[in-house]
Amino acid sequence: MVERQTVEIGGRKLSISNLDKVLYPVVGFTKAQVIDYYVRIAPYMLPHLEGRALTMRRWPNGVNETSFFEKRSPTHRPDWISTVIGPERSPSAGAKPDKKPIEYTMIDEIAGLAWTANLAAIELHTPMSLGIDADTPTMVVFDLDPGSPATIIECCQVALEIREVLDALSLEAFAKTSGSKGMQLYVPLNSPHTQATASSFAHAVAQLLQKQLPKLVVSQMTKSVRKGKVFIDWSQNSRHKTTITPYSMRAKDRPTVSTPLTWDEVAEGANGEPLTFETAEVLERVEEYGDLFEPTQTLVQQLPSPQ
Repeated sequence: MVERQTVEIGGRKLSISNLDKVLYPVVGFTKAQVIDYYVRIAPYMLPHLEGRALTMRRWPNGVNETSFFEKRSPTHRPDWISTVIGPERSPSAGAKPDKKPIEYTMIDEIAGLAWTANLAAIELHTPMSLGIDADTPTMVVFDLDPGSPATIIECCQVALEIREVLDALSLEAFAKTSGSKGMQLYVPLNSPHTQATASSFAHAVAQLLQKQLPKLVVSQMTKSVRKGKVFIDWSQNSRHKTTITPYSMRAKDRPTVSTPLTWDEVAEGANGEPLTFETAEVLERVEEYGDLFEPTQTLVQQLPSPQ
């Protein structure tokens, strides 16, 4: 039996259900706690969602059960939920060609974030571009994926190496954990660039570091060559790809979060300092630091011209 109640959040009336349902069985973390986290993190997270085509990954029966990705915005959404036309699915993903453009959910207010949480959309994924111009990325992303037995320690080491390369090009980057086993670096652009330019730049940096650090870095997609190394996934800059949004929860045993970091923390992580943060810790961090990723929304930078 579905237990529903109507609440007011951000001036909107919202029907929520089954608040006592446990979504993280290992620690007993409930849907009510997921909603509470997203409502409280909203002031810091919304700028990273606003204007972007949202892909939701939903776990209606908890993180130990089956999940599914939802790109097309549900028809049962409230009429005040915004939508935006976004990228079609990539043909390489094995999906059938889309018969019509995908109308994605676009979250721009606190009640919308609560609504996605009520759907058990634990993970929120967004592209590098805004919906109004899906062909123009606002940033470059370096997605660092460790191949076992490598861990986030090696990811931090690679992140510091990438930062050195970027520093030499007078480019500033911002780091965050993935909330899972890896991490990402974002290079804000907020100026006209193409996905091809962003991908080519990220690929060139990945190839450079693979050449300099062959025992630590790999730039090839082939999974068999990644063991014990960090794969710099430059392909995340594709028009079709999304990356876990800053401050999104992850569906692990514990309610971990994709957490923005200071560069001092990245250096500490490279030396073995733990960098796994859960919801309560992240809420404390934003009280102390504010949004460490705020500059990614406004900092204007230009990638070097291809030689």
